[in-house]
Amino acid sequence: MINPFDDTYFMKKALQEAEAAFEKGEIPVGAVIVVEDRIIARTHNLTELLNDVTAHAEMQAITSAANFLGGKYLNQCTLYVTLEPCQMCAGALYWSQISKIVYGAPDEQRGFKTMGTQLHPKTEVVSGVLAKEASALIKRFFIEKRSLN
Repeated sequence: MINPFDDTYFMKKALQEAEAAFEKGEIPVGAVIVVEDRIIARTHNLTELLNDVTAHAEMQAITSAANFLGGKYLNQCTLYVTLEPCQMCAGALYWSQISKIVYGAPDEQRGFKTMGTQLHPKTEVVSGVLAKEASALIKRFFIEKRSLN
């Protein structure tokens, strides 16, 4: 039997969060954290709303998941995020000891790979899941933002 709860399924949920960010005028990055096929955190960028440069989707998700679990380690969890994490988020994910990170679009300018940021040695990384959809949303956001200015 095929498990319907695969990486694509959960990345679609993260994309829904990215759409919510887009509607609020936030850079459209969404994230969900999953444990045993159950979403325990569902977030998106809130940097504009909160006037906080650290309010990235991943940071919000880490806090939400830790609160849900009642502990700071996410070593049984998977993060699904629409854009490759930046070095700040990668650092927080390192300390959370998250088991797996699945991201959509690469961030060739600010992503953790370009910046040379390390993740926890036990963290598995999967990239490119629904990358075209995630990338298209970000491009649409910046095209619209530029046309308003």
